[in-house]
Amino acid sequence: MDHVPPGVELRHLRGFLAVADELNFTHAAAVLRVGQPALTRTVRALEDALGTRLLERTTRRVALTEAGSRLRDELAPLLSRLDGALRTAGSEPPLLRLGFTSLLPQACADLVHAFKAATGAGVRLVRRDEPLAGLLSGACDVAVVRGDVPSGAAVRTRVLLREPRVAVVARGAAELAGRRVVDWAELADVPLVVNTVTGTTSPDLWPPERRPRLACTADNLDEWLEAVAAGHGVGIAPEPVARRHTHPALRRVRLKNAPPVTVRLAVPARDSHPLAERYLHQARQFSDASSG
Repeated sequence: MDHVPPGVELRHLRGFLAVADELNFTHAAAVLRVGQPALTRTVRALEDALGTRLLERTTRRVALTEAGSRLRDELAPLLSRLDGALRTAGSEPPLLRLGFTSLLPQACADLVHAFKAATGAGVRLVRRDEPLAGLLSGACDVAVVRGDVPSGAAVRTRVLLREPRVAVVARGAAELAGRRVVDWAELADVPLVVNTVTGTTSPDLWPPERRPRLACTADNLDEWLEAVAAGHGVGIAPEPVARRHTHPALRRVRLKNAPPVTVRLAVPARDSHPLAERYLHQARQFSDASSG
């Protein structure tokens, strides 16, 4: 944007960004601590000032338009840096927002302690059921990402660690009944339940000539657990995630020869928060000390 259109205020941009992040006016209003009608008017005023539709609204969902996606991607890092500058100028200590999806690895907890001791900054944990844990929408400054980074994402990454995979099956299900250990290749013969948003396993991990059938998909970890518990198919997850998120109707099966899950730290490719760069540097030192 070469100039700010008349009538556009910071509250308009914050309101739009909150809705773009939550994709739900009710949830966004709760985050901002404003009324939903007021937030709706705020976003509409921004659209009127810009002369374009930023959000597609129906009775069931809210989605970003192409213009809305562009504005969100440009706006999120700018407002994040503005917030950081205001915190620095005020009396509050500097704060790093660390985003994650289903579970924060233990290595990150240790790294957070080392980072806080080295910088004096605070760390706020932010959970988002999004592939990059809300990094590109400005919800966090650094994201912990399990599995592959989405193609084309404008981020820089550093490998933190690798986690083993396990199978998760319904108790009493025909698939892998009574098995304690299963070879990765054998899973090509069982139906698979896949979390398509934050999951780390899909049929593409097997050779094209012999892949498991996709039984059903889920949009988040809870849906994924319930689908496997209902007997729709077998789930595959990083061992720490499966161990933390238990279900009375599920059991874990150890896997042989399964490719590990790579865990990365990700920051925006440009305009990253200065504390995010410090966190990556601390992670490098932490990793070097652990390997040494």
